[in-house]
Amino acid sequence: MKEISLHIMDIVQNSISADATCIAVSLEISKEQDLLTLHICDNGRGMDEQMLANVTSPFVTTRTTRKVGLGISLLSAGAMATGGDFAINSKLGEGTTVKAAYVLDHIDRPPIGDFAGTMHTLIVCNPNIDFVVRFVHDGEDGQLDTKEIRAVLGDEVPLDSPDVSLWIADNLKEIFPPEFAEI
Repeated sequence: MKEISLHIMDIVQNSISADATCIAVSLEISKEQDLLTLHICDNGRGMDEQMLANVTSPFVTTRTTRKVGLGISLLSAGAMATGGDFAINSKLGEGTTVKAAYVLDHIDRPPIGDFAGTMHTLIVCNPNIDFVVRFVHDGEDGQLDTKEIRAVLGDEVPLDSPDVSLWIADNLKEIFPPEFAEI
């Protein structure tokens, strides 16, 4: 994929398909360590050991509409191509955690892309799922937690209402300013 944010969209869609009610997405840039690390953690159905052992193969999928599943395999291959690392942990009935670490200055590392816009789309299009979005850049940390937003708004104001959606978009842009998209 051309951007890491597109990988995020794809992996989070897996979480949604696995009936996750809470999804945490964390992106961390460390120039000191020369790493860009992505974590996606969900509380969905999880995977059994057999599926987990084969999940990075492009020919493994739980979908019935096609026989290939490219999302995890492409994310893994992309991270490894930069000299980075990839790990996936899952437990049936408890959820899944995906970690992809890219060497930051490697020529084959794709740009981050529109992380704020991707997360905004995922939140607004899935207003009943809780998201925790975190961006760390050289120790500076920003976070948006939809549980906290719901606690303030109450149940009567949905996250996909226009005013709330705009507020979420603005806050995500504060956490992840547009200039980071090309990093």
